[in-house]
Amino acid sequence: MGLITTSRDGFVGTVTLDNAEKRNALSSALIDALCTALEGFRSDHLRAVVLRAQPGVTVWSAGFNIDELPEGHRDPLGWDDPVRHLVREISRFPIPVIAMVEGSVWGGACEVVLACDIIVIAPNASFAITPAKLSVPYNISGMLTFLNAAPACTVREMAFTAKPVTAARAFDLGMVNHIVPIEELETVTYGIAKDIAANAPLAVSVMKEQLRILEGAHPVSPEGFERLQGLRRVVYDSQDYLEGLRAFKQKRKPVFEGK
Repeated sequence: MGLITTSRDGFVGTVTLDNAEKRNALSSALIDALCTALEGFRSDHLRAVVLRAQPGVTVWSAGFNIDELPEGHRDPLGWDDPVRHLVREISRFPIPVIAMVEGSVWGGACEVVLACDIIVIAPNASFAITPAKLSVPYNISGMLTFLNAAPACTVREMAFTAKPVTAARAFDLGMVNHIVPIEELETVTYGIAKDIAANAPLAVSVMKEQLRILEGAHPVSPEGFERLQGLRRVVYDSQDYLEGLRAFKQKRKPVFEGK
């Protein structure tokens, strides 16, 4: 059984997450399949891509596959982790990617959606940044993705509480472009995709790259970067990190001691 499906309609491509048994968790295999599909769309000179789940899902994606996290004393979300690779692929992809979301979005999948160029959601969508539930230190570039998508005070609340943000609040905060009735979700999303596909593809691609560079223009001194990395190391070298992983695998509530 495949993890995703793909389709094409004119200059518009669709990638559909299709691993409901695992709640579309972002495993290495699923991410590899997504990146391969995007590369195929690039080769076919498509002009817009829709990233979605199967209709009717209650969970768009459960986020990073926790079973793939290292046991300890290694950066669990470093430069080469699969979610990091997918987010970079989407942001650097020369074709606009539209996220079409119904259902809840968790953890690393929240960053994947926010990395997309345009986001269209149903009223039952929600977004949660959940690393604190497992004592996982989120990476620096991931935090920047969140800060580019929402006010800093909102990112703090989402990261510290790990509670979901509703569709209505996400729209009010400007995290997403459109919230539409679920029966209109496909019509609105593919309407936007076709509008993009009708325009000059080279101009659209260049403007996407310009915006990507400008969004990332947040200089950090070498000392500041080292401090950020050191802060993350404190967490993934901790007993709390190991406890978070054990609790998840044992399906129990973790007991964190702050050490």
